[in-house]
Amino acid sequence: MGQADLADRLNHRIGVLTGQPGKLTDRHIRNWLTGKTRWPQERQRKVLEEEFGATAEELGFTPPAARERSPSEDPVRRRTITAATASLTAAALLPVSSANGTARVGMSDADRLERNFAELIQADNQGAGGIKLETRALAHMQHAKDLLAVGHATERVRRRLYYLAAAFTGTALWAAVEAQKPERAQSHLQSAMTLAGYSRSSEMHLRLWGHAALLSFQQQNMHDALAAAEAGKSAAVCRKDALFRSLASARLAGVLSAVGEDAAALRTLYRAEKAYERAQLDDERPAWMSFFDDAELDGLAALVMGRLGRHDESEARLHRTLSRLRPEFRRNRAYYSIHLALSQLAQGEAEQAVATALPLLPAKGGPPPPGRNLKLLRTFDHRLTHLAAGSPVVIEWTDRYVEGMRGL
Repeated sequence: MGQADLADRLNHRIGVLTGQPGKLTDRHIRNWLTGKTRWPQERQRKVLEEEFGATAEELGFTPPAARERSPSEDPVRRRTITAATASLTAAALLPVSSANGTARVGMSDADRLERNFAELIQADNQGAGGIKLETRALAHMQHAKDLLAVGHATERVRRRLYYLAAAFTGTALWAAVEAQKPERAQSHLQSAMTLAGYSRSSEMHLRLWGHAALLSFQQQNMHDALAAAEAGKSAAVCRKDALFRSLASARLAGVLSAVGEDAAALRTLYRAEKAYERAQLDDERPAWMSFFDDAELDGLAALVMGRLGRHDESEARLHRTLSRLRPEFRRNRAYYSIHLALSQLAQGEAEQAVATALPLLPAKGGPPPPGRNLKLLRTFDHRLTHLAAGSPVVIEWTDRYVEGMRGL
């Protein structure tokens, strides 16, 4: 959004908070971005934190006490940090002008963006999500669009840049979905779908339909979730590549199991497993597909089995997932571990479930888990206390749960 747009949004939040609309202007926003104002007023900090889902310090502001410890801090430090966080600078991205002054954009420009996209995917897999990932992804998307605007490019280069813009926006979409921020996610989805259309990339549409299905699922719009999953399964790339077909089928099976289509869910899951067996796993594919392997397929299958009430099968598949999941997939490991605890609890194994779930609680004063995992932990707490209220294992869990979740 523009600086004036952000000021308007924050003024509205101030009005809700105090009963009187705020008086912020685009000048205030510029002062924050440049570092001229390093610690906004209290109510301004509060609405900023609400808007972006992050603390003032995480957004780059420095409280007076911290400045006293670092008196030599450069007032433009925030701009430097922002550029470093985005892993880009304007000089690195803008195309070189030819002798006649005409700028041309080529595949080398797209290659640089592609490498940055791979780095973002790697950071996401390792659990570096949330507002920081979302912001970085949107910064890269804007750079891809800037490249399209400032120079001449062949149709092939333009399509690739639109693909990358869609890819970065899709990562921002995923970060918002993961953080349980549906309004932001919906906005990113609309933008990403438009950019993917310009790129004419079937594989990018498959990725975005998968995120759209999860977003609708979170909001309990099950008809939309099913339609999005079916759209992903119908993408042309699924006919050409068995691995994409396997992923789309596994996701569709998950939605079918949630809407009560048990037989269809099992058939579709079987097709996903057969497609995976036929896939050429060594073929080159985009960075965002790196997460999908046999461990992830077992994890998605476990979710299907859990929704069908087959909790013993779900537990067995989750054990297989966790034994084969690559070390760098830390967020996914936590996600499937919570599901393992839930499957054990569903079988009446409260002590084993608590033993599985306890290491997943945040440490006192530590960073909170991602939004989806936080919601799952709260679900586990609710089900555990309902199943075994007053038992020693529940008392132990409650003490640790209250300590770790305080303030979240």
